[in-house]
Amino acid sequence: MSKLLEVPVIDIARFRFGDAEDRRAVAREVDRACTDIGFLIIDGHGVDPGLIERTRAVSREFFDLPEAEKRRVARPGVDVSRGYTGLEDESVARSRDATATQGDLNESLMIGPVDRPDEAYATAPAAGQHFAPNIWPERPAALRPVWTEYYRAMGDLAATIMRIFALALDLDEDYFDDKIDKHISRLRLRNYPAQAQAPKPGQIRAGAHSDYGSLTILCTEDKPGGLQVCNAEGEWVDVPIVPGTFIINIGDLMERWSNDRWVSTLHRVVNPPAGAGGAARRQSIVFFHNPNYDARIECLPNCTREGEAPRYPVTTSGDHLRSMFVTTQNTATAAETEA
Repeated sequence: MSKLLEVPVIDIARFRFGDAEDRRAVAREVDRACTDIGFLIIDGHGVDPGLIERTRAVSREFFDLPEAEKRRVARPGVDVSRGYTGLEDESVARSRDATATQGDLNESLMIGPVDRPDEAYATAPAAGQHFAPNIWPERPAALRPVWTEYYRAMGDLAATIMRIFALALDLDEDYFDDKIDKHISRLRLRNYPAQAQAPKPGQIRAGAHSDYGSLTILCTEDKPGGLQVCNAEGEWVDVPIVPGTFIINIGDLMERWSNDRWVSTLHRVVNPPAGAGGAARRQSIVFFHNPNYDARIECLPNCTREGEAPRYPVTTSGDHLRSMFVTTQNTATAAETEA
């Protein structure tokens, strides 16, 4: 069977409501997508469309605020994934290429867990900043309750997807349950403003990178200057925007867990055509699902052939994520936040 070179659409309602054979059929489709291209589009997910629209609207209100007001909730440190990050403050390409210097042409606001686990777990030394308090803006007032509801909905959806992943990897469906029950996921809204002036040479909306955690759930808009994935032939292909669906990709930790059976694919967000104007403003709602900070990330028992060794050293979700968060921050921003 030839490799998938485009991102497939998979209806997961068959997993959610079907019988054992339906569930296995969905898992097989997901396994192929994660093996070949690392991305898939899911339909039948059950998330309220009204919640998605409320999240979009309230986030747009925040990004329309004056820069000075947004900076009042600025990210407090390079290892603290909370708060506002301004235009060109981050270069996600640096996670793969230390020489990448151009800042990305987007701004963002992010939060972490909205439901704190027991205090001993949340404040243990190994927890680091993964349960740092969220930094909520004063305006718009509706942002906090809407984002909280959306974060919880994505946590539930991610748990379902991880069960599909387990079945796709020939594991018990509940294999990952105790590794994500105190997850340290992030909800991040990225605003890609219309480009009033030409980007610097080599500068795009988000540089080529892979995501860091277990999986990402993306809801975005069909606007000029969108998401592209590097397929198995080394070609950059557009990810289609299908109404009512989510774009899913696996991250580095799932690649490590599967010993490279599944691929954490390079992707990027390109610039809109010159002269696109206000129509090119684009907003992405991104839920980065990350396992519990103490979850051991080591080769799954059935992801090596006889005589083959694991390709990655053992790590934890928390240690890996912290190193990635620090790496991608621009030097100037880091200096400002540490001053």
